[in-house]
Amino acid sequence: MLKNIPVGDTERPVPRWALRLAKALPFILLPHCLWRLPFAFDFRMGTVDPAAGPYVWWAGPYVFGLSVVTEALTVLTLGLVSGWGEVFPRWVPFLRGRRVPPLAAVVPAVLGGLVLVALFGGMPLSWLGVLEEVGYSNGWWAVLGRVCTSTAVLWGPATLALAWAYHRRRRPAAA
Repeated sequence: MLKNIPVGDTERPVPRWALRLAKALPFILLPHCLWRLPFAFDFRMGTVDPAAGPYVWWAGPYVFGLSVVTEALTVLTLGLVSGWGEVFPRWVPFLRGRRVPPLAAVVPAVLGGLVLVALFGGMPLSWLGVLEEVGYSNGWWAVLGRVCTSTAVLWGPATLALAWAYHRRRRPAAA
């Protein structure tokens, strides 16, 4: 069933695919975040990088923080299909209850999606040998690493698709 969110005088439905994608995105990125966690304890997950420096004390908090921030950003995409992405919550001073200007959500989502495509879009090229990739000690580590990190490739396009759906839903109605 499609969820209706009030927008001005009309209600426009959130497309079913957008709702499912936004809810699934934190779980889609979870393998990528979990893959990082052993690096916090200096377990290299089969990677072979002669240029890698020695373990430093701040690596643990950094890796954990990076995984938490990644998951938090994926949860933010729920705002593109939820009521709190349409109207400011009551706890926001000066803005409570007012409509969120569509561009205030679309512009950061599009910019974020483009940055994510730039960050992770080249991963398939590295798997094909076009771009340089960190080496692995054996093929099993390479397969596990690629399976776990490949989900990040979907993050940028998914964010762009959700931003597009949000924009289409929030654009002014034709007279």
